[in-house]
Amino acid sequence: MSDFSEELIKSTTEDDQGERCELSGTGMHFPWLQKHIETVATGGKKEKDFAQTTSACLSFIQEALLKHQWQQAAEYMHSYLQVLEDSDSCKRQAAPEIIWKLGSEILYYHPKSNVEAFNTFADRMKNIGVMNYLKISLQHALYLLHHGMLEDANRNLSQAETWRYGEKSSSQEVLINLIQAYKGLLQYYAWSKKKMELSQLDKDDYAYNTASQNMLDHSWKTSVNLGALIQIPGVWDPFVKGYVEMLEFYGDQDGAREVLTNYAYDEKFPSNPNAHIYLYNFLKREKAPREKLISVLKILYQIVPSHKLMLEFHRLLRKSEKEEHHKLGLEVLFGVLDFAGCTKNITAWKYLAKYLRQTLMGSHLAWVQEEWSSRKNWWPGFHFSYFWAKSDWKEDKALACEKALVAGVLSGKGTWLCFLFI
Repeated sequence: MSDFSEELIKSTTEDDQGERCELSGTGMHFPWLQKHIETVATGGKKEKDFAQTTSACLSFIQEALLKHQWQQAAEYMHSYLQVLEDSDSCKRQAAPEIIWKLGSEILYYHPKSNVEAFNTFADRMKNIGVMNYLKISLQHALYLLHHGMLEDANRNLSQAETWRYGEKSSSQEVLINLIQAYKGLLQYYAWSKKKMELSQLDKDDYAYNTASQNMLDHSWKTSVNLGALIQIPGVWDPFVKGYVEMLEFYGDQDGAREVLTNYAYDEKFPSNPNAHIYLYNFLKREKAPREKLISVLKILYQIVPSHKLMLEFHRLLRKSEKEEHHKLGLEVLFGVLDFAGCTKNITAWKYLAKYLRQTLMGSHLAWVQEEWSSRKNWWPGFHFSYFWAKSDWKEDKALACEKALVAGVLSGKGTWLCFLFI
């Protein structure tokens, strides 16, 4: 397979290459390939237009990838490599990145590929497309991580971290930050393993002090790499989680809270449900006041009203002393059941059946009417049709009964009866 990877990145320069396509390392000969390309690119004429040929070849590669025809994509790729000699400087400069993206995809899925072949291809592409060195190094490291080769990935990232080409641009700076962050993530993984080992040692044991010091050394290196990245606006979930875990472990609750609060509320960062989930779980561990927990979940409700934490949000609202929270509690339950993925959530139906009774007994018929008015035209068919009544009764009688109670309140006894005579 090493021959395959070598040929994938080798630019052919022989004069007669236009007449044939041959993978010299394997001895595979494809006389039909160039002819097929010329036929499509030039309408069957014998002229060998360079630009048309490479353009057609790129189209064939893309089509082969979409159809998961990895061997055929590799054959076309061999011909496409001549784009590295294109007279158009813009196309020539863009070629290494295109070749890397296509070639790495082929090598990742090709049945004869292996890690050695991918490494060879990645290393050569770093030298061919120096402007893409950092990007290729990062993607190469992720490939190694996927295959469990943590030391190789860390070594790859360390080499990329010190690499420089010309003046540092803003794009290079972002990539360097990412490389340092992934290196920090690997260090966090090592720290987590040491943390597990530490938990199994006696605190009075000498080995405990040694392991504790090793953990501290790892945490310092990791915090430097992760801390720098999460200051940059973006979605950094795994990095934030690792960094916060370390801060909490060493008792820096204020630091952890600040990181999570900024991640959730800083307007420079994109809207991210997980940021609010992380903050909520942290505040819950801290046993924060109910009002604080409600304020965090209220934002999550606005972003993802069907999230599994919404039932917990409902319970918090139900326990609140504010009437506006009680009203919102009803809205939240209806919001959850608006989504197809939640239609068989028996807990949500139990909560709604019980809360409808409580709401009506509390003389808040207007709340129910407000929620039902926007749903009365589609909920009956969505939740309470004869088909669903029969299906629910067959699969889960408890669910069918809870839905029948809700249907009886909302839709009248006609819908209620369809559940009773299945």
